[in-house]
Amino acid sequence: MRPSRPEVTRIATLSTRPAFHGSGAVSFSTKGEYGVRLMVQLGRHFGTGPASLAEIAAEEDLPRAYLEQLAMGLRDAGLVVSTRGAHGGYELGRPPSEIRMSEVLRALEGPIAPMICASDDPEHATLCDRTSNCTVNILWVRVRDAIAGALEGMTLADLVPLRMPPIDLDVAATRTTLQGAVTRS
Repeated sequence: MRPSRPEVTRIATLSTRPAFHGSGAVSFSTKGEYGVRLMVQLGRHFGTGPASLAEIAAEEDLPRAYLEQLAMGLRDAGLVVSTRGAHGGYELGRPPSEIRMSEVLRALEGPIAPMICASDDPEHATLCDRTSNCTVNILWVRVRDAIAGALEGMTLADLVPLRMPPIDLDVAATRTTLQGAVTRS
């Protein structure tokens, strides 16, 4: 049986609608998204020893096997270090304030390139035979530079909330009582 006209339109619309990831004019893949989320979690654990990928996967609702692949790439880039054993896992190779998001995304995604002719990897620019006489390239280079500048200007520490020391409720209550007594005097 042949579908009615509105149904044909709806089916055509669904089949041509782009997927969520990678659907923008300039976008990062799930590698970039999940890798940044992994790095933020490692940033939250910074200074406390290795973090388990199984725990991070559960906390972030991400596939552990995929996180393992991403962690290996981040390790190869020197951004994380791994420890084997029962209490092993991954931790940042440097403090979060020293890790630029440009490094993270390049390790995960490769060169920043809105178009192949405007890649920040000089070898990629030679892949387009129009680069030498293309004026549109100026647009793509500016887009690349804006993205690279935003990523370069942000560190992992900017994405990791500061840890507040635990508050001792007895001390806080005593302090409040003392402050009340002083103001009444």
